[in-house]
Amino acid sequence: MSASLPPGPRLPAWMQTAAVIAAPSRALRAARRRHGPVFRARFLGFPDQVFVATADYAQLVYATDAGGGRAGEVRRQFMDHMVGQHSLLSLDGDPWWRHRKLLSPPLHGKAISGYGEEIAEIAANDIAAWPVGRAFALRDRMQNITLEVILRLVFGIRDAERLARLRTSIPGLVELGGSAAMLMMPPRMREWTQRPPASRIPFLPSTRFLRARDAVDAILFDEIAHRRADPVPGATDVLSRLLEARDEQGRPMSDQELRDELLTMLEAGHETTATALAWTFERLLRTPEVLDRLREEVDSGEEDRYLEAVVKEALRSRSVVYDAPRLLDAPLRLGEYEIPAGWFAAPLIPLIHHDTEAFPEPEEFRPERFLGEEAARAQKAWMPFGGGRRYCVGAQLALLEMKVILRQVLRRMDLTAPDPAPERQRMRHVTFVPAKLTRVIAQPRTP
Repeated sequence: MSASLPPGPRLPAWMQTAAVIAAPSRALRAARRRHGPVFRARFLGFPDQVFVATADYAQLVYATDAGGGRAGEVRRQFMDHMVGQHSLLSLDGDPWWRHRKLLSPPLHGKAISGYGEEIAEIAANDIAAWPVGRAFALRDRMQNITLEVILRLVFGIRDAERLARLRTSIPGLVELGGSAAMLMMPPRMREWTQRPPASRIPFLPSTRFLRARDAVDAILFDEIAHRRADPVPGATDVLSRLLEARDEQGRPMSDQELRDELLTMLEAGHETTATALAWTFERLLRTPEVLDRLREEVDSGEEDRYLEAVVKEALRSRSVVYDAPRLLDAPLRLGEYEIPAGWFAAPLIPLIHHDTEAFPEPEEFRPERFLGEEAARAQKAWMPFGGGRRYCVGAQLALLEMKVILRQVLRRMDLTAPDPAPERQRMRHVTFVPAKLTRVIAQPRTP
């Protein structure tokens, strides 16, 4: 019996696009309920797509990384304006493998193990300036902290003037580059807007983005040139290590490659980690028994077993990134279906994280599922950083940041939620964020 295409919504591409932009979680969950764990979709300006909603099907998609799928080609259509053509996100084949080998050692667990104290210092300094006794958006404060971590530990910038300029410029760059106007613009149109005469039209979002990107690029290229000319002996920041790195032919990374990878680490590790932290506190404040147990562990200085479980459960229950697509170079068999070459295939991470077979009672916030007998089953289907060969190279740094920052906040502040109702998910750029950005009221803890 020959394989068939999977079922999916019959709406025109423009209507499917509008539905996902307006309410992505609701639209994709509805498609899963109606069509099953493998379903197709069509979006304006992009190839046909198939989504999968279980861990087993996701592994089949990730397996295409060995030669039948291109994640970089997909991301280039959304993100090349931001991260460039020499980014680990947008590369495929041998160029991707070269960059992966160069980037992995500086971001490996052993290399970043010494970052904990400086992350704690950055977090403590920011927490000291939090408003007391009135509601504020915790996600905004988390973004301040994660940006500072990127600037100091990844970029390695110490010059006060450059730091100040980047603190001012980067939020605008991220906001404009991640806007729906830029992300959902068909690639050919985006290319056109970045060349004269379109690039000179002042009111276009693309023009404003180009100005912001040029301002950040000028600082980064100047920093790279300065560090090449005057290296800092023993420096442990990621840029310093990348400047020393050589591939198998003894070649260093070019200035453009370094710039693109720095912006990649900014794009992949700034807003996403801040959002994950915001969701973690949102979940903790709605689950007081979990918060109490975690605070006991933090206060006692015990091992971080429960803290690690809380982080994993937060990343499961409130996924930040919703898919991990590949462009298929060859047909892909998914159960009774065969997906043609030229389609996008994407694991839907939030739906996989709420699959009842892998995570019983998935709506409950229960870190214990990552401890004891349940842990192996939960870990197999846990994929907030994607999977396969394209597993996020910065995952260990993100997890370290989350644990250190959570610990600092819990030691220094008592947080309450002014509204006890769970915060809804909404789409911001390519991530799911809390609708109210995790509104909290902070009070200093009594020593």
